[in-house]
Amino acid sequence: MAYMYMLELLSGIVSVAFCAMFLYTGATIRGAEFAVSDTIGSELIAKISGTPVENFQPLIPQWVLQSGDIEACLFALHAAVGGILVGDVFEYWFCQTHGKAAG
Repeated sequence: MAYMYMLELLSGIVSVAFCAMFLYTGATIRGAEFAVSDTIGSELIAKISGTPVENFQPLIPQWVLQSGDIEACLFALHAAVGGILVGDVFEYWFCQTHGKAAG
């Protein structure tokens, strides 16, 4: 019984710790802006090699969306599919522990 909810408790503690560290560093570092790793990596490669960022070409050409609405719809679809998959995994775990048939 003591170890029954250990994974849930551990993941909750890790989530709270991550959020706390993110909020603390965001509040204490002045002048810091959020930049994704692609931007930081491209700038670092350009600085080391001496080649401007504009001259780098991706190995796989990227499809440029025509509007922000399409991008928002694709993101919502991605989130919905991920939610369904996560829900199915939790349903499977629940049914396995309670001896019920998934349905």
